[in-house]
Amino acid sequence: MAEDQAYEGGFKLYRYDPSLAGNIVFVVLFALATIGHVVFLVRKRTWYFIPFVIACLFETVGYIGRAIAAQEAPDFSLNVYIIQTLLILLGPALLAASIYMILGRLIRMLGAEEYALIRTNWMTKVFVTGDVLSFLAQGAGGGLLAQAKTHDDQKRGEAIILGGLGIQVAFFGFFIVTTVVFHRRMAAQPTARSYSVTGPWRALITALYASSALVMVRSVFRMVEFGMGNDSILMSSEGYLLGLDGALMFIVVVIFLWSHPSRALAGYKESLASSTESGRNTAESFQMLAVHPEGAPPLGTLAPGKYDSDSTAVGGQQGYAYDAPPARRGHGGDHRYSSSYGR
Repeated sequence: MAEDQAYEGGFKLYRYDPSLAGNIVFVVLFALATIGHVVFLVRKRTWYFIPFVIACLFETVGYIGRAIAAQEAPDFSLNVYIIQTLLILLGPALLAASIYMILGRLIRMLGAEEYALIRTNWMTKVFVTGDVLSFLAQGAGGGLLAQAKTHDDQKRGEAIILGGLGIQVAFFGFFIVTTVVFHRRMAAQPTARSYSVTGPWRALITALYASSALVMVRSVFRMVEFGMGNDSILMSSEGYLLGLDGALMFIVVVIFLWSHPSRALAGYKESLASSTESGRNTAESFQMLAVHPEGAPPLGTLAPGKYDSDSTAVGGQQGYAYDAPPARRGHGGDHRYSSSYGR
């Protein structure tokens, strides 16, 4: 049994015998999902999503390591333990890095820089920096824990991992707040560019919410797990790891197969190029349009109609509805300007 193997100070590689069947299931699931993401990566040329694909590989190889360990009991190999521990621990940090980059691109594509809590050209840098710090801390702590030969080594490794997870939770929490604030502001006053974007960007925001919640739950679980120590109940049952880490991260991977960012961000490069060529900055999202005093658009113009970027507008006009010229009082018809498209 796993309880028979312990280092000096009481540290054990496993406090249970890993399940061969359970871990093989996760190997197959993550392997299939990895193949799917590689196909998207190559076909859609979404190179910024490479960290996400690497994370999928980490998870796959990590569970391969656990499947190998299941066949080694009770004489577990230290190298296999180190590999599976580090890869499963670090994979979600790479998933988080990709999620950060998605939000920055989405905000710029929609011309909603003014809705972001921090400047978009700093957003990815800030969040990824936090993610890198978390990644390094967890890696260092995991390496120390995997080779612990004394109780002090064990505690030191757990403390470093705990600190890395704490960094991840703090930055991810701020990321969630940033996403919520941006979404609320967009819902209250959509930008001009959001009416012309045809990709399902609203579905992508939903994917960001769901994946962020799952990563946060997983990170909090790992914090509690390492905080309670190697002899805790969370470390003594494999079900917690498979359910609150493996299963949750697999759902995150599937979410972005279902709502791959390449669909919603299809016009990202064109949108930025158009903005650059016209010499417009963020204020383009709130450009002033001439409208009639009663709120109707000028004669013969197209005005934004009810539009959902994830679907087709009524009447076949995607995002626009033609308004007939209104009856005018007097002559000339003064115009006023509005930044809200007459809404």
